[in-house]
Amino acid sequence: MRIIAAPSLGRAHELAVKMVLEKGWTLVTENGEATVEFEEMGIRVETPLAEPMASPCSRFQRRFLEKYAEDLLNGSAAQFEYDYHSRLFDWGQGLALAGREVHSDQIGYITKKLASSPVSRRAVAVTWNPPVDGELDDCPCLQLVQCLVRNGALHMKVVFRSNDMLSAAGANMFALAHLQMSVADRLGLPCGSYTHISLVPHVYYLRDLQELEGFCLKGAEIRPVEQVCRSCGRCPLGAGGR
Repeated sequence: MRIIAAPSLGRAHELAVKMVLEKGWTLVTENGEATVEFEEMGIRVETPLAEPMASPCSRFQRRFLEKYAEDLLNGSAAQFEYDYHSRLFDWGQGLALAGREVHSDQIGYITKKLASSPVSRRAVAVTWNPPVDGELDDCPCLQLVQCLVRNGALHMKVVFRSNDMLSAAGANMFALAHLQMSVADRLGLPCGSYTHISLVPHVYYLRDLQELEGFCLKGAEIRPVEQVCRSCGRCPLGAGGR
């Protein structure tokens, strides 16, 4: 596993994109998408509420990210195959137990668990629902959220089975840090560290070419693997000037 330590979420996003593009390998996914994929990655930010929480390189700027975080915390009227708010605050998705529908507020559980036992390692929420997600075309990337109280602060650790590091990871980290702040506020604690584990980090280098340019800056910040540069061809690197 590769480890990234960064002073802010925004800088962590930039370093993660750089690592995938420079050290990864190209792969066409089962859906026919051209990607650069890399080995598992762990990102650690000691102060997740420090600015910049969003990279200026990303096309998703503050207003979008704040709405995304609000939707994760409070839900949205928009209809999707799944959404993280329902998976974290109302897990069940039509399942029944002893003849009753399952409705599990996992964030409520985390808060109660840590309020009653601050040293607990069981304050965990999951998103995956095997009988539901195996049939979905679009299934959750975020798999697990764990909160820990250590040294007087609320720390959060998250695990993604698959993570679009260019277009999604910045918004994911921003929203999850706000979830961390929400749980910390409920417990009357400050926010501690944020750890983001991506088991299969990747970038869609053809689909998101325009956004990729904002991070790469014509090779000044990132020197992507050769196939990505050839596909772009918008600077001397892509024209054979590597």
